[in-house]
Amino acid sequence: MSETFTQTQIKMYPFTKWTGGKRQLLPQLLELMPSEFDTYYEPFVGGGALFFELAHHKAVINDLNTDLINAYTSIRDNVDELIALLETHKLYNSKDYYYGIRSVDRDGRIDKMTEIQRAARILYMLRVNFNGLYRVNSKNEFNTPYGRYKNPKIVDAPNLINISNYLNDNDITILNTDFSEAVKDAKKGDFVYIDPPYAPLTVSASFTSYTADGFNLDEQERLRDLFVELDKRGVYVMLSNSDVSIIHELYKDYADTTHIVQAKRNINSKGDGRGAVNEVIITNYK
Repeated sequence: MSETFTQTQIKMYPFTKWTGGKRQLLPQLLELMPSEFDTYYEPFVGGGALFFELAHHKAVINDLNTDLINAYTSIRDNVDELIALLETHKLYNSKDYYYGIRSVDRDGRIDKMTEIQRAARILYMLRVNFNGLYRVNSKNEFNTPYGRYKNPKIVDAPNLINISNYLNDNDITILNTDFSEAVKDAKKGDFVYIDPPYAPLTVSASFTSYTADGFNLDEQERLRDLFVELDKRGVYVMLSNSDVSIIHELYKDYADTTHIVQAKRNINSKGDGRGAVNEVIITNYK
């Protein structure tokens, strides 16, 4: 028997900007999610907007991005040192300083950095670079340029401490693996929220991801197959994606529980490429 999800008393929010973040869609997601469930799973956790909003007592989160997951585990295991390192980055922040920190994955210095130093590096860069965008080149070198923020919030100690306490005081498993592996233990009565790299909005756009491997049509189809498998297991499943024909075709068996919502996207560097776009939230329940 599933239990009504219980939240901690800690109020948290994402500790970093992340492409495709769901903070603005939280009202719709909360309205469409099941009212009762056991373990919460999020195989593409990203910035974790829904994860932190729910603050469920038992959860399994995952992402294929190693830098991101290292940030989660560093906040859990060594938040005081992380905050101290971020304070140093804040003190020296400038365009030249940013490019010096960015270049450590080009000159070998990154190999001598501890996990906590790597976490502080990536969290600093995502606070001050262009649009908070995580982007690497074919050599896996971070290549997002410096942003133009007047007063970026590089250190948010209260939120980091709240997150650390939550991760330590509850039954939270943090994984860095394939999305199918992350939900292999999901059972009847559990809830899986799937927020993958989105299908492109236009034919000219490509299926890409924030990982070096990319997330192409084959991966979207594999994800659809997982959605169906979880459905057959009796797991509650909710998925977000682009409102495009290929996604409607892949999930045509769930047309009755496909919901169109609007979201504002700001990833495009050109002003006319930003603004409200339709997205879909697909569930296997009504």
